[in-house]
Amino acid sequence: MKTLRDELKGSRLFRKLRHGVGRAVADFGLIEAGDRLAVAVSGGKDSYTMLLLLDELRRRAPVAFEIEAITVDSGYRGFRTDIIEKFVTEQGIRCHVERTSHFDIISEKRRPGSSYCSICARLKRGVLYGAAARLGCNKLALGHHSDDFIETLLLNQFFVGSLKAMSACMLADNGVTTVIRPLVYTTEADIISFSREAALPVVCCCCPVCGKADVQRKRMKKLLNELEKDIPHIRNSMLKALSNVHPRHLLDGRLVAAPPGGAACGSLTGAAGE
Repeated sequence: MKTLRDELKGSRLFRKLRHGVGRAVADFGLIEAGDRLAVAVSGGKDSYTMLLLLDELRRRAPVAFEIEAITVDSGYRGFRTDIIEKFVTEQGIRCHVERTSHFDIISEKRRPGSSYCSICARLKRGVLYGAAARLGCNKLALGHHSDDFIETLLLNQFFVGSLKAMSACMLADNGVTTVIRPLVYTTEADIISFSREAALPVVCCCCPVCGKADVQRKRMKKLLNELEKDIPHIRNSMLKALSNVHPRHLLDGRLVAAPPGGAACGSLTGAAGE
């Protein structure tokens, strides 16, 4: 029986995506010999794509590592974990479903008018950390793509007042699990095209605000699409900016070392002409 892996061998788009993940692994040291990766699979296009790419990389990589899919069932009525499990296991990958009562907790604790997605994401992240640890996984792979990085940068600048996006590799708040984002160089447009090409069995999370949430993130997507008409390379440029930081030209005093015998702004006279 022909598997999806066999069908993808001739896909130029899959090879392009694989190259992007390989580049991210090399640039940020995402995977090392002996790693055991918990791959968060939500049933969406991004996490399915990441899972397939990591599995392909595992088969080709010069170092040995393992992967196991983890799906969090937040208790939303109608969420089809059976479809996710079937797809994952058909690829020859172990799948663990973590069942929770998040829906009841969110319904009870959420303040009127507050973000549904933010509290759900925090609860889900905590469950993923715990499940990864119990399964003996030292790293957790999340499916954030390059557009997520850029949009998060804009959201923090516009609405929070901080210069912050995401990290491709960082130690989680629990001090145990390392979070990696292998799709940092992968665009959402390519993932959408691949999802259609591979006929991935995408399932809805079935939360009460599915399709209506993340209004501000949608505004950032719209803004980027408009700017891209005049600046075709804007997304590449913004992503590159995240790895080309010049602390001396920012206003955070914690980043500027004071010169011997002077204040941190000792070079103020030359700043206006720069």
